[in-house]
Amino acid sequence: MKKLLILYIAVFSGLASCKKLEEINVDPNRVTETHPQLQLTQIEWDAFRYNNGTGPLYAEKKLVQTDGESAGQYYKWDRSDFSSYSRMRDVTKMMEEATRINSNAYLALGKFFRAFYFLNLTLTFGDVPYSQALQGETQETYSPPAYDAQKDVFKGILAELKEANDLLAGENTIIAGDIIYGGDVTKWRKAVNAFRLKVLMLLSKKEGDGDLNIKSTFAQIVTGEPLFESNSDDAQLVFLDQEGNRYPEFNSSGYGSGMYMDSTFIRRLQDREDPRLFIYCTQTKNAEDAGLAINNFAAYEGGDPAAPYSEVNTKAANGKTSKVNNRYHKDPTTEPMVLIGFAEQQLIIAEGIVRGWATGNAEDYYTEGVKASFKFYETYAKGLGQYVTQSIATAYLAKPVNSLATAATAEEKIEKIIMQRYLRAFLQSPWGPFFDHLRTGYPSFRRPAGVSIPFRWIYPQAEYNNNAENVAAAIKSQYGEGNDKISSQPWWVQ
Repeated sequence: MKKLLILYIAVFSGLASCKKLEEINVDPNRVTETHPQLQLTQIEWDAFRYNNGTGPLYAEKKLVQTDGESAGQYYKWDRSDFSSYSRMRDVTKMMEEATRINSNAYLALGKFFRAFYFLNLTLTFGDVPYSQALQGETQETYSPPAYDAQKDVFKGILAELKEANDLLAGENTIIAGDIIYGGDVTKWRKAVNAFRLKVLMLLSKKEGDGDLNIKSTFAQIVTGEPLFESNSDDAQLVFLDQEGNRYPEFNSSGYGSGMYMDSTFIRRLQDREDPRLFIYCTQTKNAEDAGLAINNFAAYEGGDPAAPYSEVNTKAANGKTSKVNNRYHKDPTTEPMVLIGFAEQQLIIAEGIVRGWATGNAEDYYTEGVKASFKFYETYAKGLGQYVTQSIATAYLAKPVNSLATAATAEEKIEKIIMQRYLRAFLQSPWGPFFDHLRTGYPSFRRPAGVSIPFRWIYPQAEYNNNAENVAAAIKSQYGEGNDKISSQPWWVQ
């Protein structure tokens, strides 16, 4: 018996000596490698729904609250969070797996989503960790990341988007796991380049900065890179009537309580005889009781966003205030969420032409952008498409108030273009119109006397707790020591 035991131990020891312990001690339930397609689907789902919802619409003067004070409506917000970094951990892992299997397509999409999230971060705060971010698993000794100057973050974003386009240019494979384009590499290239134009336009105040090459890069993309050609190219997330795949606002309780339309938004649509009003809003209760038609512009009214919420509540209780159209919370597949699309792209190019960044006819691009917005709602606003047909869009653009040709100066043209980006972005392009306002002043946002519009959000408390030295240095270099305030102006809008 002892001899058998000794023999067993000798054999086992010999086998163990031939293999490292970590090679035989592998838990099959804890996978360390996977194909990046398994990560891409969730990354896309999260990114295309990121920051969507009603929150931005209060700051952008599209909604008012009647059962309490909305911090967004009255510009009383304070901190935001670094949740984008949590989401980018998945992006980092996908890129690691893409490198392992030598896939440029997944690597390119990783760079695109990094650019997307870092853009949101830097627009929210100013300087943020970029070059040292997301390295916690690769550092031998972890140290909290330093903050990069906002200009360097923007340069990094633009560089990653260019790299994404260049990587995709050499690919002709199908990208498995892609729920946006079904794996179409060419359409992803178009989306990347359209997003590049959007980032460049956000830097319109910095067009003279030689380090950024904004104008020449913009022109090169417009003339030399693939871009969207119609709404069919839109980078959009389509929803299904299945558990976990429905429109995020479906069955949301907020629509049934104190949420009403903003009077300034409704008035802008009425002044332009814009039929998207019927897509976004319900008639007031009084108008509906009186039998007014859906396409009667007088059937809609909103609440004053500068008034105390109690006053707006009284008006709403009297049946004089419109709510958000029922389709947004009663239809599980109401419309896709568009991260970047043809309508927005054409309006961005129109503005670029007006600014002298590219050649072409700004009015043609403007017209295509507006018509594409109408076409989007004709396609997806079930039962309401007859109010936003292409013939109606043509008549709409012929009105002097909507025509770009009637604008006498470049500034007036830019104001009209920004207004159209604003009007098309209801529950789409979260915070986009707000950031456009910060860089251009258009459109104006009504607010109580003495209230200033913030430029940013305060850094998360967790940074003060865990990365105090670096966040303090970032605040001091940008705004002055201790000036982590929503009124402090980051570099991009100075």
